[in-house]
Amino acid sequence: MLEHKIRILADAAKFDASCSSSGAPRRDSAGSKGIGSTGGMGICHSYAPDGRCISLLKILLTNWCIYDCLYCVNRESSNTPRARFKVEELVALTMDFYRRNLIEGLFLSSGIIRSPDYTMEQLMLVAKKLREEERFRGYIHLKSIPDCSEELLTEAGKYADRLSINVELPSDAAMKTLAPEKDIGDIKRAMGRIRLAVDDNKEARKARAPRTMAGAKPRIAKPPRFAPAGQTTQMVIGADDSNDASILRTSTTLYRNYQLRRVYYSAFSPIPGAPAALPSRAAPLMREHRLYQADWLMRFYGFECEEIATDGGMLSLDIDPKMAWALAHPEHFPVDLNRASKEMLLRVPGLGPKSVQRLLTARRVRSLRTDDLQRMRLPRKRVLPFVVLPDHRPGSKDVAALVQEDRQAAAPVQGDLFADPMPAAPAVPRLEAC
Repeated sequence: MLEHKIRILADAAKFDASCSSSGAPRRDSAGSKGIGSTGGMGICHSYAPDGRCISLLKILLTNWCIYDCLYCVNRESSNTPRARFKVEELVALTMDFYRRNLIEGLFLSSGIIRSPDYTMEQLMLVAKKLREEERFRGYIHLKSIPDCSEELLTEAGKYADRLSINVELPSDAAMKTLAPEKDIGDIKRAMGRIRLAVDDNKEARKARAPRTMAGAKPRIAKPPRFAPAGQTTQMVIGADDSNDASILRTSTTLYRNYQLRRVYYSAFSPIPGAPAALPSRAAPLMREHRLYQADWLMRFYGFECEEIATDGGMLSLDIDPKMAWALAHPEHFPVDLNRASKEMLLRVPGLGPKSVQRLLTARRVRSLRTDDLQRMRLPRKRVLPFVVLPDHRPGSKDVAALVQEDRQAAAPVQGDLFADPMPAAPAVPRLEAC
């Protein structure tokens, strides 16, 4: 019976991409009572059937749901096998998996049952029992229910490292069409409550009591952390006609207003018995990949949304958005690697924030040459077509060859993300790979 539940509810959780454990504080059980940790040695990983390295027990409390969102495989009208865990079952399962070194933490979401408050209370109880009864010190990510009470959300933040609420779709119009029972206002209000609680908690932990004696340390109990790894969200891409520019504008607004750690993008995949209002084909996985790259460029490289998207509002599937911008603005290239500003160096294909900082440090003491790029382990093949050095000037053929190579490597992947057999997904974008 337990194996049957795991099979159904773990499979139902695979559509939620926002389960990264980055950003959690260092915490372990060394020198104290308890079990588990959020990082460091001794954490093992398990592997999904498609080869992805995973370290979290990613599962739903239940896939029953009172809502009927058209794009969701767990919607009320979906003809899919249903299951539900009891709170005690899920706590025992998490501890058993951790003790066997299969996981390093828990990512817990759920369909909505009875009411938002009842569902959120069940999720919160799982985290509370893990922390207080089992002394679990590992990572916990709870998927929050948008229109639950503020008290439950506050309580959940005491036990979870990260809270997340899926904004679901890129636009209000898409929400009204594909998820009419959900209110985008409720989702944003819940995001706002989490941000305020995180900010208030940070300020409270900084507070210091006045000293009563010279040299005496203040004695004040700091409040427990509230969701120290912040909050994230996820958007389904390709279920509606929103273009990439509108998706990136929505992401920019969410980052600015709610201080999100990440916006995750999930390529739409057709589901059994899908309504006619949904596309019949899956969104290209390369589109999802390009959105992640563009997201990185806006957050860490100083790009604006309008600079990245094309006139039609879409990102190129053939070449990455940073390369596309460089090709569209030849007036800025080649860049003098010994004189260019930090902002301009960040726009050179192949250079990321860390490598740019190394270049800025190195050129303070000497004039950089081609061999220096190799010593600094920079991707010379990608960088040299766009820069000038005392012993190097690029040729037009260098750029053309690089673009052709990128286009051949970036053949768009079509189809269902979770079809069998699994198509090879693009690599997760890394900061230095843009």
